[in-house]
Amino acid sequence: MLIDFFYTLRAAKLPVSVKEYLTLLEALKKGVIGHSVDDFYYLARLTLVKDEAHFDKFDRAFGAYFKGVQMLTDFGKEIPLDWLQKILEKELSPEEKAAIEKMGWEELMETLKKRLEEQKERHEGGNKWIGTGGTSPFGHGGYNPQGIRIGGPGRSKSAVKVWEQRAYQDYDDSLELGTRNIKVALRRLRRFAREGSDLELDLDDTIHATAANAGLLDIKMVPERHNKVKVLLLMDVGGTMDEHIHRVEELFSAASSEFKHLEFYYFHNCVYDFMWKNNRRRYAEKSPTWDIIRKYNKDWRLIFVGDATMSPYEILQPGGSVEYNNEEPGAEWLQRLTNAFPKYAWINPEPQGVWQYRQSISIVQQLMQQRMFPLTLQGLEGAMRLLSK
Repeated sequence: MLIDFFYTLRAAKLPVSVKEYLTLLEALKKGVIGHSVDDFYYLARLTLVKDEAHFDKFDRAFGAYFKGVQMLTDFGKEIPLDWLQKILEKELSPEEKAAIEKMGWEELMETLKKRLEEQKERHEGGNKWIGTGGTSPFGHGGYNPQGIRIGGPGRSKSAVKVWEQRAYQDYDDSLELGTRNIKVALRRLRRFAREGSDLELDLDDTIHATAANAGLLDIKMVPERHNKVKVLLLMDVGGTMDEHIHRVEELFSAASSEFKHLEFYYFHNCVYDFMWKNNRRRYAEKSPTWDIIRKYNKDWRLIFVGDATMSPYEILQPGGSVEYNNEEPGAEWLQRLTNAFPKYAWINPEPQGVWQYRQSISIVQQLMQQRMFPLTLQGLEGAMRLLSK
């Protein structure tokens, strides 16, 4: 059975190996878990999935193999919360538990579908309807040898399916990002060093020092580990970027928490001879681009964030800026920046499918040596992987 399960995961594009499959078999052989599907799910995910970005694909493949997930999502009806509010606790004797019949899988799924169509009110303590505290195979807080847990915590560990959304659905690499997902992707760009005062317990050194001290506790501390990667973030703002404000804010928030060394500046459409940090005072408090190039050395990773959607003249011509008469074209400044910071990438929040229809995007891609990535989980991970080399 598990050989077919292994090939199902491979067919779902999950990078599972034979070694990991053998680890799963060894864990089962040694009785690491009980006999519930929930326990097997978590053990299989622990042993077979190496990257949390693949959790959603694993959930889909697991559900497809053990059936039921697609059928549940096809019911298309939400269960009212008051049906699932637990009030009484029903205790059954071993004889009463043994008398409860176990439904087969197909019968269980078909019966649930009928209950959803027929049930109109809350039930508790019964043996038929979706409810709590009884012997029905649908609900929670009661007992059934083989049921579908809905809405509450497990009790008897006998559910064959849990009516819940997949916990890691957002990690599907085709989805747009939230702040949590962005943090996961940004963590691929890490170089740790211990900095600051001694704040963390050094367990190994404490053990050795205590042993050398005849068993008397000798606590050793070390500085916290910090990501020493330095990031220079240049963000397009205004105009067509107004459509992407929320997503860029999420990216900025995630980057601020992930990178201790982060500097940022704003520009509009294309980089010219100055940038700014405060949009309300961008004319009063300009930062010359030459000063930015001189201030940060080549160890800084340079990340542009922008939709690269503008008139081609704004990139290629002196005076092409929509706001003022720039003496040099934006392309010159982009080349100066990429020459000053060899590790660079451009993150584009526009859907990748429209890039080929925007002449300005094509021009920027050429200037960036094709180092442009979409603002998706897969795209952001690709950019971080490139910057980490």
